Amino acid sequence: MAGTAHDEPGSAQHIVRLVSSGAASSRADLVRELGLAPSTVSLRVQELVAAGVLTESGEGASRGGRRPRLLRVRAQGGIALAADLGSHHARLGAVDLDGSVRDTADLPHDITAGPESAVDWLCERVTELVARERAAGRTVRALGVAFPGPVRPGEGRVLSPSRMPGWHRYPLREVLADRLGLPVTVENDATMMAVGEHAVARPELDHMVVVKAGRGIGSGVIASGRPHDGANGAAGDISHVRVEEAGDRPCSCGNIGCLETVASGAALIRELARQGVEVATTGELLRLVADGDPLATTLVRTAGRHIGAVLSVVVNFFNPQAVALGGVLATAEPLVAAVRGVLYERCLPVVTADLEITTTVTGPDAGLLGAGLTTLRRHLRTGPVTQDPTTGREPAAPTGREPSAPTSREPSTPQ
Repeated sequence: MAGTAHDEPGSAQHIVRLVSSGAASSRADLVRELGLAPSTVSLRVQELVAAGVLTESGEGASRGGRRPRLLRVRAQGGIALAADLGSHHARLGAVDLDGSVRDTADLPHDITAGPESAVDWLCERVTELVARERAAGRTVRALGVAFPGPVRPGEGRVLSPSRMPGWHRYPLREVLADRLGLPVTVENDATMMAVGEHAVARPELDHMVVVKAGRGIGSGVIASGRPHDGANGAAGDISHVRVEEAGDRPCSCGNIGCLETVASGAALIRELARQGVEVATTGELLRLVADGDPLATTLVRTAGRHIGAVLSVVVNFFNPQAVALGGVLATAEPLVAAVRGVLYERCLPVVTADLEITTTVTGPDAGLLGAGLTTLRRHLRTGPVTQDPTTGREPAAPTGREPSAPTSREPSTPQ
């Protein structure tokens, strides 16, 4: 998968990305794209065909020699389960190699109650989903988790998340893998949203910023076609940038005057309550906006200006090709219009000349797609396979522990 540390040039992940994006449709295309020997490419393609990840059939257009056979990502080449976690809800589903999503469900859950209860709850939901997918004859290869806080790259360990006591340094990937017997990938939620949007809707772009505006605020960064995590997984965390209008409002991070205190869904709900309007969720807030409530509309528009002010620095510094707004608040047109207006007002003309400012195409599935595709392509060879599609028999166990069916073991104690 583009952007993961495991997507090395010429790797199985890289080959699948080239085929699934349309950049390569034959072995000859892969030779040209990768710069590898034809024999090396043929060996790696054959391994992916034998594993049921790719298919090779039909004939493509000749370029002077023998007509090439066409490569495609196999529709039943295996799926990943994915969980996009929020502070008070989760969206779960199954993701195919071709970027399609099925069996999605939005469920309430308070992740701020602590890691132990969250892991128990998530393992129960994933176990149920594994059973349904396997009953339908699908191969479950891995689990991808989009987590609402910084995650140390390559480790799946949570680092200093705001509003979430007990989670600091929690080895979420390790615990989930042990409990479920599946390969697991854990990454930041906004980064996974950016990966999903980029991979499925905008693969031609090299540089983009995707903002997740909901109960909290975050952003994911795609640089040179890859997600940029930063040294400790905190890249793109615009939520805790200080804004003048926030004054000395205390923030959950321990600082004062952060963007989150004036522009997040939670902040807008608090401000409505202060002015005598009680709403319980961001969805209820947006219904007020849709009904033309002047107070709610003004607050959302002002939040958009605050977000735009912070993004203007990011856009001037990074010079992306696109800024895509996602998350529940991005469904409010006043907020989107305000962000767009501030960016055009404050950014350099050379930066905004070709800049696309829009909402996400993948919508609520962006995080699922990012988490699912990342873990699926990362574990192409290590994910559990129910049978070899070329022989119909169980494959030999790979090196290391063979992933088993989900179990009910207690999570290991974090170090």
